Amino acid sequence: MKARKLAIDGAIEFTPTVFPDKRGLFASPLQEPAFSEAVGAPFPLSRTIHSTSHRGVMRGIHFTTTPPGCAKYVHVARGRALDFVVDTRVGSPTFGQWDSVELDELSFRAVYLAPGLGHAFVSLEDNTIMSYLCSARYVPSEELSIDMLDPAVGLPLPDGIEAIRSDRDTAAPTLADALAQGLLPDYEYCQRHFPMP
Repeated sequence: MKARKLAIDGAIEFTPTVFPDKRGLFASPLQEPAFSEAVGAPFPLSRTIHSTSHRGVMRGIHFTTTPPGCAKYVHVARGRALDFVVDTRVGSPTFGQWDSVELDELSFRAVYLAPGLGHAFVSLEDNTIMSYLCSARYVPSEELSIDMLDPAVGLPLPDGIEAIRSDRDTAAPTLADALAQGLLPDYEYCQRHFPMP
């Protein structure tokens, strides 16, 4: 498995070896030794999530209040998605910046997001299944979002996509509004409590 640090500190792309044969294929999107080597500790699994999305569905930018914080490890089990990591940590050198990875059912690339980072994706095909591993339990009041279409963030959306969003995501504040409301994670807190190599 290959690991590659993304442009946002605390975000890593993992690419496993895929083994195709006449039956189909075999891949292991999360491998503890490679993960621990890249991150410095094993992934503390608390829950798993699967979402199915039509082409054009946009989910995010989602993040968890920090503390407590929630790390995520995401990959596409079926279909294709453009996945985004957004730095929502106040005081970070890359605050408000993003990086992206195309995830699909052939490469089984995965993205790790340390606590404090925002996550979003656009489904590029119908019936795209996104699989999430999360390090914390689900507490609705701790799950926050930022408007994925905030021009100040400037996520590049693929041509020909008609956006389909939830009411929650459509009503989400901009990054500037979330900052003004004191909703965003603190970079120094994240560095102290969730260190990255």
